[in-house]
Amino acid sequence: MTAALEAGAGAPAQRIALVDLLDRLLAGGVVITGDLVISVADVDLVQISLRALITTVRDELLPEGES
Repeated sequence: MTAALEAGAGAPAQRIALVDLLDRLLAGGVVITGDLVISVADVDLVQISLRALITTVRDELLPEGES
């Protein structure tokens, strides 16, 4: 499976494998934010705010010299 990446205005799109895209995202980290509001008759009943940081931590958990 491949995905297309926009390289910027005027530059051609680059096609990379999905696993490579996931590897790039996890190497640099990804922040996902979102808000969910459940309301009935314009009355907010539940509000959920989500903030998640997804990144690899394997290198940071290993003692120095084992990576």
